[in-house]
Amino acid sequence: MKVIVFLAEGFEEVEALTVVDYLRRMDIQVDMVSISGEIQVKGAHKIQVKADKIFSQLEDLESYDGLVIPGGLPGATNLRDHEDLIETVKSLNHKGKLIAAICAGPIVLDKAGVLSGRNVTCYPGIEDQLEGINYKVEPVVTDGNIITARGPYYAVHFAIEIVKYLLGEESAEELKGNILLNEGLQV
Repeated sequence: MKVIVFLAEGFEEVEALTVVDYLRRMDIQVDMVSISGEIQVKGAHKIQVKADKIFSQLEDLESYDGLVIPGGLPGATNLRDHEDLIETVKSLNHKGKLIAAICAGPIVLDKAGVLSGRNVTCYPGIEDQLEGINYKVEPVVTDGNIITARGPYYAVHFAIEIVKYLLGEESAEELKGNILLNEGLQV
């Protein structure tokens, strides 16, 4: 399995890096790809992250099983305004590959035209920017090959749902056990 997590200046660090960490724990290859033309990308909270590659280095799109769009502002807006990324979303969606977005990230999927008629969740207020969706107030929503989530608090559940989609329920349960999600301790 192989997935792209796209990064732009102002991305939400928790949403991007939780997904990268948890997918890699499950032996899913994850390429963090910067759209800025620079390998270093600064998140919404000024955390510098070194991407694995820049967008122009993306090769063999067919080899990827899906993509992930983190939220954060202006990160999601920067991703939305990257025309080649929009074409990548359209292409992978057309092939039935995983298309996942969290928080404000669904604005990217909306611009690519892949959300119409779909069950979708997002950060509160972002739903007003999404055309023709069936908005759900749920932590994570899966509709076919599209997975969306509300925001940073749900990044763990978003990552687990991606693992479930790519590797199955058993792997998702294994990940939950590994990260102590099922331990049941109250904070």
